[in-house]
Amino acid sequence: MPELVLELNGRTWTLDPSRSYTLGRDPQGDLVIDDARVSWRHATISWGGRSWVIEDHGSTNGTYVQGQRIHQLEIGPGSAVHLGNATDGPRLNLSAAAGAGAGAFSAQGAAPQHAPAQQAQAAAPQGWPQAPAPQQPHDAPRAQVPQQHSPHKQGQGQGAGGAAGAPPVYGDRSPTTFHQLALGRVMRIGRALENELVVSDLQVSRHHAEFVATPDGRFEIRDLGSHNGTFVNGQPIAKSSTVLIGPNDIVGVGHSTFRLVGDRLEEFVDTGEISFSARHLTVTVDGGKQILRDVSFGVPEKSLIGVIGPSGSGKSTLLKALTGYRPANQGDVLYDNRSLYKQFAELRQRIGLVPQDDILHKELTVRKALTYAAKLRFPADTTAAERAARIDEVLRELKLDIHKEKKVTSLSGGQRKRVSVALELLTKPSLIFLDEPTSGLDPGMDRDVMQLLRGLADDGRTVLVVTHSVAELALCDKLLVMAPGGSVAYFGPPEEALNFFGYSTWADVFSAFENYRDYDWAGRWKGSQHYQMYAADIDAVAAQSVHMPPPQQMRPPKPQSWGSQLWTLIRRYSSVIASDKGFIGLMFILPAVLGIVSTVIPADSGLGLGPARVRFTNKDVGTILLILAVGACFSGAANSVRELIKERVIYERERATGLSRSAYLMSKVIVLGVITALQGAVICAIGFGARDRLPREGVIFADTPVIEMTMVISTLGFTCMMFGLIISALVKTAEKTMPLLVMFAIVQVVFTGVLFQVYDSPGIEQVAWLMPSRWAVAALGTTAELNVAMPWDRANVDQLWEHTAGQWAVDMGVLFGLGVICGFVVVRLLRRHEPEVMRK
Repeated sequence: MPELVLELNGRTWTLDPSRSYTLGRDPQGDLVIDDARVSWRHATISWGGRSWVIEDHGSTNGTYVQGQRIHQLEIGPGSAVHLGNATDGPRLNLSAAAGAGAGAFSAQGAAPQHAPAQQAQAAAPQGWPQAPAPQQPHDAPRAQVPQQHSPHKQGQGQGAGGAAGAPPVYGDRSPTTFHQLALGRVMRIGRALENELVVSDLQVSRHHAEFVATPDGRFEIRDLGSHNGTFVNGQPIAKSSTVLIGPNDIVGVGHSTFRLVGDRLEEFVDTGEISFSARHLTVTVDGGKQILRDVSFGVPEKSLIGVIGPSGSGKSTLLKALTGYRPANQGDVLYDNRSLYKQFAELRQRIGLVPQDDILHKELTVRKALTYAAKLRFPADTTAAERAARIDEVLRELKLDIHKEKKVTSLSGGQRKRVSVALELLTKPSLIFLDEPTSGLDPGMDRDVMQLLRGLADDGRTVLVVTHSVAELALCDKLLVMAPGGSVAYFGPPEEALNFFGYSTWADVFSAFENYRDYDWAGRWKGSQHYQMYAADIDAVAAQSVHMPPPQQMRPPKPQSWGSQLWTLIRRYSSVIASDKGFIGLMFILPAVLGIVSTVIPADSGLGLGPARVRFTNKDVGTILLILAVGACFSGAANSVRELIKERVIYERERATGLSRSAYLMSKVIVLGVITALQGAVICAIGFGARDRLPREGVIFADTPVIEMTMVISTLGFTCMMFGLIISALVKTAEKTMPLLVMFAIVQVVFTGVLFQVYDSPGIEQVAWLMPSRWAVAALGTTAELNVAMPWDRANVDQLWEHTAGQWAVDMGVLFGLGVICGFVVVRLLRRHEPEVMRK
């Protein structure tokens, strides 16, 4: 058993194979390394029976051999090991002993690793205090090099075992497992137990895809009609299609990726321990103004990153760039060395986003809300039992199981935020972004939410939170401070941030940002030692323009078919309405009141003309029809005018996960259309039921003109409901909907053609063609014979009121057609509220 000589900082020790040695900052350890980047108990060196072995004990900043992070690796003479950082961390040089007992092992510890000379700070603005020289950081950057981790302890540190030149997979970690592919053999992948390769992942279909080793030595991947898609090099392949693959291709299925090495298939499972980095992100808007400038930083695995900054510092823009919602114009975002922008279709399944507003329907119970979300996000072949099991697992993890039968609206602010996090955790994301999760919460709830995020990071996820609260920043591993104009003012440990700026409170720092807006904060940061410690390696990469793949390659597959999504959305929307007692009450009261109002006109002024139609007129007919029509307009538009704006955040998030835009809109149209049609029937039942005299015959239903007119009122309500959806898609806040609703109703009154002669009035008549009330009253007028009851001009009657079946069909066709056109307009408007990557 050969002895091993270890050299560090000019001192040498001879290691005895009969025992193991601990390395770290612990004074009681065998080899004490006084460097902040080294963990307390960092690693162990021991004789493994065949060779010397170094094993990392889950250190914060890692152990590196040849620039790669390792967990356990055989070492020997000639090896070099870095602790805490792959480039400038304490270096252990290993060599063979000259002979037995060549130098006794010392337990006194190694000489301290001195920090590099501090660089001069950039000059602060005049009158602004100079920042003291930063202390030696307690924590060194962990994302400057690819990191690796694997549950398997054999063969660590030898890469992925792939062919030369093969692209990195998960930081080029060792594979999770291996599978042998025999020539002519088919290996099927899926969730079902009968597959040759079973993947326990709810993102994977029961029979997802299959690898085929053809007799001529080639390998193919064939999608089996999977719901969430099969990906080659981050790009989705067509359903039920076959693609030839080689040793440099990466195949993605759910949270697993596969690579060919010879005739062996290596599998890498994304367990959440991933690195994440932003490289020179620059966002430019119209006019050439930069709202995000050259932002670079690296996020280590299993870490909590806080992002703070004053208003106008680009935090929201940065969040959209990091999530791929709005890709940066320059630079790239790397998810474990894979471009998020170019491989968004696959990697979006690994990312969770919790916006500032709740992304659940507050009227539903916690369990029911998560159930509908799971139905939309999981493959269609997922059973109810599988969804329920995953929901219960997430609720237990977040300690929400005792609240699962409560309505979301009855929960506290912190609990509601937990429910939003629970929704994102359903699909087991490795990377979670949160936008202002503590906004509006008291200090106690603020702390609870941040402790929740700390726990999520400790459990094996990377969490990045944008926040205005600075009370609990100490819980973060790293802190990113954005300066006005969208540049980085600081990135590093939160406990060193105030010292870096030279102030004692964050209020002073933010005041300095406001008072010295033209100061080069980014330049000061880049001239600091902290920059050298935490961002220099990343920032050394040259900025590049983002070359995006074709839109059809970036669009994520839909986990559910269009019909399945529509049915789920209809059921969810119906449940939301059924749970809203206020809306249900208004739904019945509003048409009843509007119908009753129409009866205020004297009862003897009916809709009929009496026996002497030619001799007598009844001008009250037009007034009665006007009131009924305006009532239908108002109730239809009122039903929908808030429905899109109040769900805008929910829609934006679900759209990014594969929700169909048309299925979402159609669910609204169907549910609200049924409600509006019933309201129209109520209005007509009250309005017409109070009349003794009705039209003697209809143009379509000769014996039942009331049914004919009820169809018109219900269709008018439907079309106005579609106009209400346009208003809801246009406005930015719900408060703006009511003034527009009132304006819409008043305009409909003016252009009905009853108050004054619209027909044959140049300009006015053409504007009236755009109004649903004009065509609805025209259809009612054909049945009620308005040209006889209230003629404007006997010689020039309103042709839209002609008492013929053909004219009634034209009036109704245009009325319904306006509603259809509104539907297409709403679809276009919805695109404005979607992630940019989904608009293509």
